[in-house]
Amino acid sequence: MNIEQIYTGCLAQGAYYITSNGEAAIIDPLREITPYIERAEKDGVKIKYIFETHFHADFVSGHVDLAKATGATIVYGPNAKTAFEAHIATDGEVFQLGNVTIELLHTPGHTMESSCFLLKDESGKDTALFSGDTLFIGDVGRPDLAQKAADMTQEQLAATLFHSLRNKIMTLADDITVYPAHGAGSACGKNMSKETTDLLGNQKAVNYALRADMTEAEFVKEVTDGLLPPPGYFGMNVAMNKQGYDNIAEVMTRSLRGLSPREFEAAAGETGAVVLDTRNPEVFAEGFIPNSINIGLNGQFAPWVGALIPDVKQQLLIITEAGMEEETIKRLARVGYDFVLGYLEGGFNAWKSEGNEVDSVGRITAEELEAQFTADTVLIDVRKPGEFAAEHVDGAKSIPLDFMNDYLSEFPKDKHIILHCAGGYRSMIAASILKARGWDDIVDVTGGFAAIAKTSLPKTDYVCPSTIKK
Repeated sequence: MNIEQIYTGCLAQGAYYITSNGEAAIIDPLREITPYIERAEKDGVKIKYIFETHFHADFVSGHVDLAKATGATIVYGPNAKTAFEAHIATDGEVFQLGNVTIELLHTPGHTMESSCFLLKDESGKDTALFSGDTLFIGDVGRPDLAQKAADMTQEQLAATLFHSLRNKIMTLADDITVYPAHGAGSACGKNMSKETTDLLGNQKAVNYALRADMTEAEFVKEVTDGLLPPPGYFGMNVAMNKQGYDNIAEVMTRSLRGLSPREFEAAAGETGAVVLDTRNPEVFAEGFIPNSINIGLNGQFAPWVGALIPDVKQQLLIITEAGMEEETIKRLARVGYDFVLGYLEGGFNAWKSEGNEVDSVGRITAEELEAQFTADTVLIDVRKPGEFAAEHVDGAKSIPLDFMNDYLSEFPKDKHIILHCAGGYRSMIAASILKARGWDDIVDVTGGFAAIAKTSLPKTDYVCPSTIKK
């Protein structure tokens, strides 16, 4: 028996590859299926099952294409309804994989079909729990993503999750290894650890949601407290995972299309496509195509695209570093953005060499901010509410990047605006959005709050309700 976690950092997502005696199972696969097929061929095993812990909201799974390519059976838990052929399992149903077995544990609460998969080794001993979004390392799944489909409030879903955890998970042995679907950085929870596996016994000891003395009412309050609205693309990804989607090879073929600067400009004007520049923020700041949005490929790229461009059917034109065109299109397809019209051939340098118009964003150091800071300074902190609440510059205003499109009126057009985040990635996204919407007098703080924290600017953890948006 072999268990391999295939972790994708930019999505904070864990897929799993399990083999035993010539057979393999994949749990929660990503959309690009070639790596799984190649791995199975290399190991000389046949992919028998594709286990889905639930209908994912934050990425498009590869289950449909993988089943077509391998003949493997797609397995969901109770309550799942799909537009494609799948085995809807019953609670406690057992699946034979080589010399081991995998038992489905129905654990509704995150969503109503959510299930965990309990792996028993060759001797029948409980060995591993593939917990999906039911149980994370340090957290549990947010209970608000299935409200409409389940006709339940988030409080009712949280109460359901409470009983799933107590009756199905916490009764298991402490020495079982927990393999969750996500880690820190995912929007599917709020307090996830950077660790991607742990022993269940340790989670019982340190995970706030697994406290043995916790009442249902306490659990519901703690799990729902501080939940930010889910990104707008989540519902669209759920629909794709339920109904099916275009083959990713077809998506890559039609999207990987190089356009000259003239063709690129014409496509932008004729289609209304969003121009997405995926270069690093430091490079973008020095020069970019007017009205383009910067979301750097080296950060949490796909989740930020989903949060700030919530319609997965939005047409896109992309600008990348040389050689990163295919990788960019693949990452967009992972979260359902299948309508890339093409990329700028030769990148920004080709655009610039044609003598086309360019724009830029001013940047200042934390020391320069300190020198010019007064009571009238418009300093906007685009970090998450929890980061702002932990510590911020006294007098700064909180407008989290996640929801800045809803609060554009809070950015004055007649004043000099200074933006910062934790390190510079998110504030440059915010600056590019403002630039594209007509704001001109904007600068970004190089190094973000990490650099600001080293200055003598007054800082506080006091949060006035009128200064923080969520």
